[in-house]
Amino acid sequence: MADVSIQDIRKSYGSVEVIHGVNVDIEDGEFVALVGPSGCGKSTLLRMIAGLEPINSGTIAIGDRVVNNLPPAERDIAMVFQTYALYPHKSVAENMGFALKVSKVARAEIDRRVKEAAEILSLTDYLDRKPRHLSGGQRQRVAMGRAIVRDPQVFLFDEPLSNLDAKLRIQMRVEIKELHQRLKTTTVFVTHDQIEAMTLADRIVVMQAGNIEQIGTPLDLYNAPANEFVATFIGAPSMNLLAADLADGKISVGGQTFKGPTGSGEVRLGIRPEHLELSDGGLAMDVKVVEPTGSETMVFLRFQDQDITAVFRGQHSFEAGQTIHLKPDPSQLHVFDATTGARL
Repeated sequence: MADVSIQDIRKSYGSVEVIHGVNVDIEDGEFVALVGPSGCGKSTLLRMIAGLEPINSGTIAIGDRVVNNLPPAERDIAMVFQTYALYPHKSVAENMGFALKVSKVARAEIDRRVKEAAEILSLTDYLDRKPRHLSGGQRQRVAMGRAIVRDPQVFLFDEPLSNLDAKLRIQMRVEIKELHQRLKTTTVFVTHDQIEAMTLADRIVVMQAGNIEQIGTPLDLYNAPANEFVATFIGAPSMNLLAADLADGKISVGGQTFKGPTGSGEVRLGIRPEHLELSDGGLAMDVKVVEPTGSETMVFLRFQDQDITAVFRGQHSFEAGQTIHLKPDPSQLHVFDATTGARL
């Protein structure tokens, strides 16, 4: 295992710079997720760590070695791809042990490592099968097994669950978490799904347009987002943002006031859907759509020409067109500058 240090990394395609001086330090044994919308640069950054993309400037170190000019095979990393990248004509065992065979590892050692990885991933009964005879989840386990047998210093995952259905994604999230807890190998995991990042990672790196917006634990990002982008990207459903006015430490919205930070001017009041509660003295909102899930009721509403989402525990009988009154939890409010989007 090893730490990973990314210092002032820049990447350009021609005259267009897509990664703008990124800095990230990943500790030995840590699980870090890179998240952000499509095109934000997260996969490009991962591929630069792997050596699949050259960097224009900056330094990448794995352990005590600067790896800028090392080919992927010499970086002691193992990568799991979105598409599994399995050889269709080879068995599960042959797929898992192929990299070791190419490296001329002894046959007995390959068999030992493959069997050990198969036990970890519950693939022992499938070692003789071809990939076409496996489910999507089993194929992803084989891809993970291929990485495990190499015993690398760092695991790199590039959106490995995006091709799976919803139920399998949840199952594989648990298995990846258990795998990391067992092996404690430094892991960098790229995903556009913030739920995956929240449930898997020790820390999350939120990226947008080639820049890092914030780095922190899942709860740090959820409880204290640095700006509007992080606030709306982390958490599902997304945080509500209400146009409001700040004066004398008080925030005014919809004829009601809430305690706010010092300063004055136009702001946006951030309220997570789960922090709105029914109250006769709350803000009047019109129900648009109701989505009951059994354990929760999600309600989409309209308030002063703004779309609002609320989530309630349990079952509620709301109807489209109905007006309900909702009160934000005053201890869970977030305030952002209306111009810069920065947290106040």
